[in-house]
Amino acid sequence: MIPIHPAGPADSGGEAGDGPQFVSMYEKQPEIYPRAVSGWFATWRWTFVWLTQIVFYGLAWLQWGGRQAVLFDLEAQRFYILGLVLYPQDLIFLAALLVLSALALFFFTAVAGRLWCGYTCPQTVYTEIFMWVERKIEGDRVARMRLDQAPWSAAKLARKSAKQAAWLAIGLFTGFSFVGYFTPIRELGADVLAFDVSAWSAFWILFYGAATYGNAGYLREQMCKYMCPYARFQSALIDKDSLIITYDQARGDPRGSRSRKASPAAQGLGDCVDCTLCVQVCPTGIDIRNGLQNECIGCAACIDVCNGVMDRMGYARGLIRYSTENGVRHGWTRLQMFRRALRPRVLIYGAVLSAASVAFAASVALRSPFQFDVIKDRGALARIVDEGTVENVYRLQIMNRTEVPQTYRLAASGIPGLVLAAPPVTVAPAGIESLVVGLQLPAEAAQGLRGRSAPVVFELTMLPRGDGQAVVQHENSTFLVPR
Repeated sequence: MIPIHPAGPADSGGEAGDGPQFVSMYEKQPEIYPRAVSGWFATWRWTFVWLTQIVFYGLAWLQWGGRQAVLFDLEAQRFYILGLVLYPQDLIFLAALLVLSALALFFFTAVAGRLWCGYTCPQTVYTEIFMWVERKIEGDRVARMRLDQAPWSAAKLARKSAKQAAWLAIGLFTGFSFVGYFTPIRELGADVLAFDVSAWSAFWILFYGAATYGNAGYLREQMCKYMCPYARFQSALIDKDSLIITYDQARGDPRGSRSRKASPAAQGLGDCVDCTLCVQVCPTGIDIRNGLQNECIGCAACIDVCNGVMDRMGYARGLIRYSTENGVRHGWTRLQMFRRALRPRVLIYGAVLSAASVAFAASVALRSPFQFDVIKDRGALARIVDEGTVENVYRLQIMNRTEVPQTYRLAASGIPGLVLAAPPVTVAPAGIESLVVGLQLPAEAAQGLRGRSAPVVFELTMLPRGDGQAVVQHENSTFLVPR
């Protein structure tokens, strides 16, 4: 048993939040039955659900130049992202993208709290989808509670089975779509229909599908409360000027029910009618009236339902709203709170994020259309051939980063008289070509370099196609002359 202290101020209603609560970490937590809610923020939440799922499910089917637009082909070690072809050597771009994502998370959290969690996090998105299915089959909150408490019957079994079947179908299709980013999805679809899926593809479809089914169907708020690290370090990213979901305690308390026609001031009450709808719609089951808590994912369901209650009572909206701690405490206007958004922490995050984004975009845009490496043949560092000519052998690897065949011309310089006999080489689209070339130095030119190594420069030119321009790269190496 461990003591848990409320994250926010205790209310005046003499509830359990007035003192420390002892919660067993091994005790089964009561199931949460979130109530359906509609409103401005709910509309935005479902807008992001649609946008994210259209991108996730649809992008794998998009074609680009006769191939899948986004494909991480692990077997061929090529990653296709629209018109960009990446190789394992380009994983620095993935690392940079992860850094950008972290900086963006820091920036938006400092400005407006857990926007990611509330609207676009996969856990939130799939939980919304699974709860929608649950409501359509089993009914809203009260109906689901009654169904779970009712004894088993044919009707209950039919509803539960239909829900499980729908959840499993969504999970498996999600797993199939996920694997479709690593195996061409059209071929994967044909294999699935023919029951001829490879062992690894089948494993990952089932694994990802089971993860989606379990996380969104059963774990739900447990993922946000206990498994996601973001809830733990968000307190280090926000401050008293971060935009968060807040309850206006000064306006709402003391709480209590009353008639619509009754004046709350005459009864010594605040605007909160203590309907607990804000708790009933919360997907993590918290009471936002107790202050900001780690479990709050910023979905704003409590704002929508509270605004609906205020409308019915004839009170002003915004008892629960997006605001800042300082804004609520000092009664600031929206403009005053927005002015505080441009504070040092946000400016630093924004500047770093902007600079990193520009650097990333520039590095991708200026990325060379090919790469080549030079490796000296260590089997024979140098050898004497006809009439005392010295020859060094090198292995070259040319990587064509474009999706059209390219022709390359090789040259070498650095030592007067150096001879390179290598015809132009053509590399297939997104292909890699390895070749062995020999550099020769006539005996007369090698006399002054006996027992020494001299620097040489290989120059590889990608010959222009049509009206294009030639692209040149250089690689340094050495030429050894034996004694």
